[in-house]
Amino acid sequence: MKGIILAGGLGSRLRPLTLVTNKHLLPVYDRPMIYYPIQCLLNAGINEILIVTGGEHAGDFLKLLKNGKQLGVKHLEYAYQEGEGGIADALQLAEEFADGEKVCVILGDNIIEGNIKKAAGDFFTQPTGAKLLLKEVDDPERFGVAEVDDKGAVTNIVEKPKKPKSNLAVTGIYFYDADVYDICRTLEPSNRGELEITDVNNAYLKRGDLSHEVLDGWWTDAGTFESLYRASVLVRDAGVNKAKLAETAEAK
Repeated sequence: MKGIILAGGLGSRLRPLTLVTNKHLLPVYDRPMIYYPIQCLLNAGINEILIVTGGEHAGDFLKLLKNGKQLGVKHLEYAYQEGEGGIADALQLAEEFADGEKVCVILGDNIIEGNIKKAAGDFFTQPTGAKLLLKEVDDPERFGVAEVDDKGAVTNIVEKPKKPKSNLAVTGIYFYDADVYDICRTLEPSNRGELEITDVNNAYLKRGDLSHEVLDGWWTDAGTFESLYRASVLVRDAGVNKAKLAETAEAK
């Protein structure tokens, strides 16, 4: 399985910081934001990675990451997205890189406490289709929301609903088979003028080929000043707690 990190966009909600660099290169506590999705993929055993970016600061990724070897990446590629076509549009740029293999797609501003190794393993053995990672949140109206029935099965996914029917947000971590590119080619732009990843997920749902898991541990995006600050605090506290546990174990 290969990994795709979507790290484009103008980062307009983080201006003026993003006037001088790409949002995904801003610091989250003690590391650049892009390090976290890379590490998430590596923790799942995925070490062939494509970063899709765009804008005038795209070259900064090469300055920082080079070929990725210092982070443990076996093979690192870059793709350039022109304009603001949306997540599904960016995903189409990865078709040649994927070369028919299943992929794990991560939005570059998504940060998690745990890892996705089990989910990746489960999807590797899933014959076809897609898999989503969901998370209960207090502000589901900010995200794509999974509506579920009494048995916990996903029945619909709604993008940023004004009155969410559940608090299960679709995190920015997705697993897809090779059909995803054909699905992307059938999409029509939304009211925002973008190809929406929610439409991709609903296409898999409609054909009965979508699985899901609820993510363990905390999860946050880092696309606003509030969430960027929250992500830094969560990462810092996780490091402090890990250090305390190590000290306790050593003392014993």
